[in-house]
Amino acid sequence: MTTKTKNSKSWLAGIFAAVAASLCCITPVLAFLGGASGLASSFSWIEPYRPYLIGLAIAVFAFAWYQKLKPIKNVDCECETDSKRSFLQSKRFLAIVTVIAGLLIVFPYYAKVFYPKPQVTKVIVVDKSDIRQAEFKIKGMTCESCTEHVNSEISKVNGVIEFQTSYEKANSKVKFDNSKTSIDSIASAIKSTGYKVISQTVINN
Repeated sequence: MTTKTKNSKSWLAGIFAAVAASLCCITPVLAFLGGASGLASSFSWIEPYRPYLIGLAIAVFAFAWYQKLKPIKNVDCECETDSKRSFLQSKRFLAIVTVIAGLLIVFPYYAKVFYPKPQVTKVIVVDKSDIRQAEFKIKGMTCESCTEHVNSEISKVNGVIEFQTSYEKANSKVKFDNSKTSIDSIASAIKSTGYKVISQTVINN
């Protein structure tokens, strides 16, 4: 196998690992933008393997850069030289691919910019005794992207007053007007994202 082939396979493997590492967070954004919310949690099973995939991507690119930067032995032959390498074999291309991989790896930290800020319709409360607060335990959220996706759907439910969703705590606390909506309607909105509501509880009256 030639050095060119090794380098090519190195960056391809690195990109694959970087994409796989963030697929669990990229999918919700693509699902939201494409209007296919139910696909959001399709790759949430990858999350436990994310640190290993990131490590693999870093190792692969470190190897690729080592191959690219190591001193070239002077061989007295008429072999193909580095000067004849194409753009795909250049340091510039490897740098571009490395940057792309880096952006993919840190995607979960800026994914929320792709979601519009949830706007809750102002609810006029006639009877305060109708105000309820419920906690939903949610399975499948893995990053801030998932949180924003769930918030986006909850905000569309008429009667919701406020909400707070956390992927770290795997839950969402929602305050709503019981005369305008129900705990089941809110649960249905959350489920429409593709994430699973494993429990729903009214935590105050």
